[in-house]
Amino acid sequence: MLVLSRKKDEKIVIGDSITLMVIEIRGDKVRLGIDAPRDVTVHREEIYDAIKRESKEQPKVD
Repeated sequence: MLVLSRKKDEKIVIGDSITLMVIEIRGDKVRLGIDAPRDVTVHREEIYDAIKRESKEQPKVD
């Protein structure tokens, strides 16, 4: 895992098309802005996990 330090309004660039920006730091919470192409899905981890669980639980249709 790459660990980076950023301050408010600083960015991290991933590849050629994804940018993360620190929008706000308040106590122990950080708000991030994510700019990515529409074909790249972006989810909080708990939402991603729920989506994966649901897709495993759905019966397969032939």
